[in-house]
Amino acid sequence: MAKKTLTAVAIAVAATGGALVPTVSQAQLAFNVGAVTDYRYRGISQTRLKPALQGGVDYGFAGGFYVGTWASTIKWIKDGGGDADVEIDFYGGYKGTIVEGIGFDVGLLNYVYPSNDLSTSPDTTEIYGALTYGPATLKYSHAVTNLFGFFDSKNSFYVDLSAGFDLGSGLMLTPHLGYQKVKNTSGASYTDYSLAISKDFNGLVPSLAIVGTDNDNYRGRDNKNLGKTGLVLGVKYNF
Repeated sequence: MAKKTLTAVAIAVAATGGALVPTVSQAQLAFNVGAVTDYRYRGISQTRLKPALQGGVDYGFAGGFYVGTWASTIKWIKDGGGDADVEIDFYGGYKGTIVEGIGFDVGLLNYVYPSNDLSTSPDTTEIYGALTYGPATLKYSHAVTNLFGFFDSKNSFYVDLSAGFDLGSGLMLTPHLGYQKVKNTSGASYTDYSLAISKDFNGLVPSLAIVGTDNDNYRGRDNKNLGKTGLVLGVKYNF
């Protein structure tokens, strides 16, 4: 069964894989590199419960527009009979304020798996919209193509609620709850959850997260449950 077995759980402050970039008052270029003990995306492991190397670059324009790209090593394509070792994401959007205290973010995100060689392409394009109030963000992502190699899955969607609580001294606590609907594939939809804590040491951000799902149908090599509850350690450097 084709599957997008997990995306980047986060390094607490980047549970969405870096697709949301802070609004800046002037043009700003930012880079990040990191590693995780398991690359989880929407609760599902993309790396057969093994470590991954990751990195990206973002450019925020004055006024709220942004573009960026992010990449990670993966294993799930090869487990599905394909030949891709990496996921590359390209995204762009606009962030702003509706009224004081309520922000929004809209954009487009394209997931690419070079030379994947799968019968149904796992390359996926989603449009997304998010509202932020205080520490909480509610986000909706809608697939305008097939979703991560699932046949006839256009118009699948993902909705999630997350928050970032500043505990002081660079500590952040990030709870997350999401629901993935996979259209026309029985048994593929599920709920995912995570709770992460991270600390920023002047750009170096180690993190610890517990992450899981309520679906055990996502299976990798040796029949491992790729959505089982587990701990993910990570480290990320922003510069």
